[in-house]
Amino acid sequence: MRTHELFTLVDDQVTAGRYPGAVVAVRHAGTTAVHATGTLAVGGGDPVTPATPFRLASVTKPFGGVLALSLVADGTVGLDDDVARWLPELAAPRVLRHPGAELTDTVAAEQPVTVRDLLRMTCGAGLLMDESPLAHAMWERGVSPGPLPPRHDPDTWVARLAALPLADQPGQGWRYHTGSDLLGVLLARAAGRPLPELLAERVTGPLGLTGTGFRTGRPLPVQYAPTDAGLDVLDPADGVWSAAPVFPSLGGGLVGTAADVCAFLGAVADDALPAGVRAADVLHDGLTGPQRAAAQAFLGPGRTWATGNLELTLEVTDPWTTPGRFGWTGGTGTTAYCDPSLDLVAVLLTQRMMTGPHDGPEEFWQAAHDAVS
Repeated sequence: MRTHELFTLVDDQVTAGRYPGAVVAVRHAGTTAVHATGTLAVGGGDPVTPATPFRLASVTKPFGGVLALSLVADGTVGLDDDVARWLPELAAPRVLRHPGAELTDTVAAEQPVTVRDLLRMTCGAGLLMDESPLAHAMWERGVSPGPLPPRHDPDTWVARLAALPLADQPGQGWRYHTGSDLLGVLLARAAGRPLPELLAERVTGPLGLTGTGFRTGRPLPVQYAPTDAGLDVLDPADGVWSAAPVFPSLGGGLVGTAADVCAFLGAVADDALPAGVRAADVLHDGLTGPQRAAAQAFLGPGRTWATGNLELTLEVTDPWTTPGRFGWTGGTGTTAYCDPSLDLVAVLLTQRMMTGPHDGPEEFWQAAHDAVS
């Protein structure tokens, strides 16, 4: 593998000021290489190292998917169980007549929300990128998805969310993110254990991922949000992740190292996951045609959302993709995918937020593809 070209690309992006710092981890043909570049802060002197943890943002979601499937494997929860057993706040949800309706214009849910709905993002609640009354109400109540974990504790957050109607009938639409955070609350209640302990016991511990968790004692890079004037601080080094989380978020609450994320996706690729979880279940595409069409409005064409809470490529739409490629990207500037046909796992962690769908790591993925193909 021509890792030099890939590492040079990221070095050049750091030199150009796109990223203050970054870490790349690549596994190919049984060999893993890790490359760190840049500094922890703009203008700072402390270097990024291979052991530097980054805010994983939505790259957290596949970890939550594996955790959920481990509890399915031992019978603690079932994929088709009504979530009201553990989330009684959602026992009788109301649903908007259409997603843009007034909050009082609702009907009863036609069927319960299931655990499967939370994993595949079909629970009826999620990201709304519009000016609808529900979008405004979610923002005002502090339950709208964002780059930082919810500021309310899990019980308060669920109560605030459940007081609002769903945007879609359960199982009929596809809405990003919120299902993952509901899933985290459900799993902790079902297991009777704090979510950080549960994840460590069932996923990160057995896989030896010592640099991944809901908080860290190691120096974190400063998290930046791009603006017209440059990079503004979103979360300082001693910010949200330097203390125990108020809300341990399976939607985007983990910090971790590039090597850990690479090893995690490698475990999926090798079907070497803990607690009875099978890679085939993680990568199962359980969406119906209409659900997949709704998901592709967000994911892009040729992709689907697999049961393990990650993106799965179904057909080639970009020159660096192949059918069967899986992984995900986080809004804080993180991206991680496995391409089984190329025997490739690659991870790029940065501290620069993406500004939108056209501000992503496409150059990185093209270079990673070219380095092995």
